[in-house]
Amino acid sequence: MAQKTALPLPPGDLGAPILGKTVSFLRDSEFAKKRHQSYGPIFKTRLFGKPTVFIKGAEANRFVLTNENKYFSVTWPPSTKALLGPLALALQTGGHHQQRRKLLSQAFKPRALDGYIETMEAITQEYLRDWEQQKTLTWYPQLRNYTLDIACKLFVGIDRGSQSQLGNLFETWVQGLFSLPLRLPGTKFYRAWQSRRQLLVELENIIQQRPQQEDWGNDALGLLLQAEDENGDRLSMAELKDQILLLLFAGHETLTSSLASFCSLMAQHPGIFAKARAEQEQFPASEPLTLDKLKQMTYLEQVLQEVLRLIPPVGGGFREVLQECHFHGYRIPQGWNVLYEIDQTHQDLRVYPQPERFDPNRFHGSEKGKQFSYVPFGGGVRECLGKEFARLEMKIFATHLLRNYQWELLDEKALEIVSTPTPRPRDGLRVNFHRLDAS
Repeated sequence: MAQKTALPLPPGDLGAPILGKTVSFLRDSEFAKKRHQSYGPIFKTRLFGKPTVFIKGAEANRFVLTNENKYFSVTWPPSTKALLGPLALALQTGGHHQQRRKLLSQAFKPRALDGYIETMEAITQEYLRDWEQQKTLTWYPQLRNYTLDIACKLFVGIDRGSQSQLGNLFETWVQGLFSLPLRLPGTKFYRAWQSRRQLLVELENIIQQRPQQEDWGNDALGLLLQAEDENGDRLSMAELKDQILLLLFAGHETLTSSLASFCSLMAQHPGIFAKARAEQEQFPASEPLTLDKLKQMTYLEQVLQEVLRLIPPVGGGFREVLQECHFHGYRIPQGWNVLYEIDQTHQDLRVYPQPERFDPNRFHGSEKGKQFSYVPFGGGVRECLGKEFARLEMKIFATHLLRNYQWELLDEKALEIVSTPTPRPRDGLRVNFHRLDAS
């Protein structure tokens, strides 16, 4: 490390002072891909006021994700930091992060997940009946309502959350999470900031009412109100509000993206669709779904893994450089940011031949060697806490769709992806939707 200062900075263009290339980054879904073609696997630019180094590939992911708190500390764009709130787990570091993560994990243990299945199925079937009656629909906005209804019910016990005041405020808040942090009336960030303040009031009312009820419930809030760390400490009101808001975001935004990608890709690949449907015939529809039964759906598992490889709902993760380090012959200065890239890693030709193809067979058999080349949920000590919740919801949704329904894309724009804040079809995913036994 003594020679590190003699090493050059990564190639690239920082752009204008302060703003740098932020607008291009937010608008261009191929921002990183184009620059990698010019500069190679590592390049520098300026985002959100800070010099930022983009790195991709399994080796890069290993370097970043295994050096948490040594060379790197989690960071987020200024708009995201401000709107998530200072106590959200996503912003915590070091020992405090680990302690709080352990508390929040109570809501995602197998016993808790098993208790969520019945509710997930009931909401899924209700939406499917509604879509069947509509016949032609723009699916993406309705998938947003679907995932928000599940998140609201399982995290804070609210029915039809997408139609509630909480749901309306939440949607406005989400729109500003990845925006320019201009607190000026009329901007996305300003509207989101105002919504956050109102959301916290709504959440505080919900939290205060819960202990007055005879049954605290089996949702995440009920579990978190009772969760204690090794010292017997519980989450404060301020912490509960920020953590619940984070859970709602994580259980809604990225899941909507993943479900929309599944629906679009399956419509484009009838052979894979047929194979996934044939697997479902092994499981009698009269038998309830369980965690064990879902684990036996191995081809569906491969399909969902490939969906998350081809269109990961999160493109990468920001880290702040705690001390100068070097990677691939370049130095990365203290105080800069690093963005490890999930989407570009998943396009690595050496790991995934013909990476643009949708091929679930990539995930047949051994997963050796894919530890840092397949990272849809991140990795290391900050791997997505709700990973198994997301996988459960995706499997339940896919199972009911495959068993009973068919759909066709109505617009070629469904094949075009808008990437910010999370990937989604440009046309909103317009489809014809019908039950299998319908004429």
